[in-house]
Amino acid sequence: MNGADTAWIMVATALVLLMTLPGLALFYGGLVRARNVLSIFMQCFGLAALMSVLWLLGGYSIAFGEANAWWGGLARFGMLGVGPDTLKGTLPEILFFAFQMTFAIITPALIIGAFVERVNFAFVMLFSALWMFLVYAPVTHWIWGGGIMSDGGIWGEVGTRDFAGGIVVHETAALAALLLAIMIGPRRHRTTPPHNPGMVSMGAGLLWVGWFGFNGGSQLAADGGAAMAITVTHISAAAASLSWAAWERIKFGRSSLVGIVTGTIAGLASITPASGFVGPLEALVIGTVAGILCQEAVVLIRERIRIDDTLDVFAVHGVGGIFGTIMVAVFGHGSYVAQLGALVVVGVYTLALTWVIAKGVALIFPMRVDKEAETNGLDLSTHGERAYDMNS
Repeated sequence: MNGADTAWIMVATALVLLMTLPGLALFYGGLVRARNVLSIFMQCFGLAALMSVLWLLGGYSIAFGEANAWWGGLARFGMLGVGPDTLKGTLPEILFFAFQMTFAIITPALIIGAFVERVNFAFVMLFSALWMFLVYAPVTHWIWGGGIMSDGGIWGEVGTRDFAGGIVVHETAALAALLLAIMIGPRRHRTTPPHNPGMVSMGAGLLWVGWFGFNGGSQLAADGGAAMAITVTHISAAAASLSWAAWERIKFGRSSLVGIVTGTIAGLASITPASGFVGPLEALVIGTVAGILCQEAVVLIRERIRIDDTLDVFAVHGVGGIFGTIMVAVFGHGSYVAQLGALVVVGVYTLALTWVIAKGVALIFPMRVDKEAETNGLDLSTHGERAYDMNS
């Protein structure tokens, strides 16, 4: 065990949890109507708790076990036999478990942005549980757990390069989000503006800081590689923030707060798969392009295709993660075959399993709340609470 590595990954674990609670909760919460903000918080907290328990009860073992190249098996169920001295590389394995658990938390939490303000809470919880076991954990094993897409796997000696989750996290979550947005259907109040842009910016700021743990921690060591990953993450986020705001000003004559912080997230998502391989100037290119590319993807999906992916999960996380994955090969740090092949295989698998899981869960819990509940807001109709008391 290396003490410095262990200390850094303990910090990184806390930073990645910070991304969901409260980062993503605030970011998503500020973008919805005031009558739905608590439903976002509830979904984020509920998923954080549920994924933590399920990661212990099989998720980690499926992802990082050693059964075969397709899935990890259940030998690590409940972390039986793992003590404080059991190692995973230079880290205590229980710490590696905890660090990866925070990824398993935020990935299904990202999905909820596509169907907020109209989804049934019970559907979210059961769908997310099954999705983590059947989609997230197997894909994690294929790419990060020594599975079929790692070095020496189906792509040959050079496997898929996904440093911190461009495919494992962002592509899977975004494709699932897009499909569910189509299946559930659009909101009845699609043009309602964000109720609290300030809350959105605070959430984005916490996501930006937490992403240092997300990408820097994925080095699994306290070394120069982690320092480079943190630096390129920051540069990409900064560049995408500026390019989004500039492109917005060129097109509409003004730059918005929600726009610039959405650009931040686009830059962060785009650098995620490449953060362990590229340098600062390459990160500058990735971020600059991502700010414009993801903004145009928002327009395409929202206004031209007319899919109500409410909080632009696919346009920002999906397009960003896919773009960054391809840029790994463009900059010569990976194989085009491995990068593009993984995007296609994981994409098809995610869409197919997401559809099956959603249809199955819908037989038990309806996907969508009724018209009255949607009109009155999910805070009161589902959870019996209000975020704001206008009479106090």
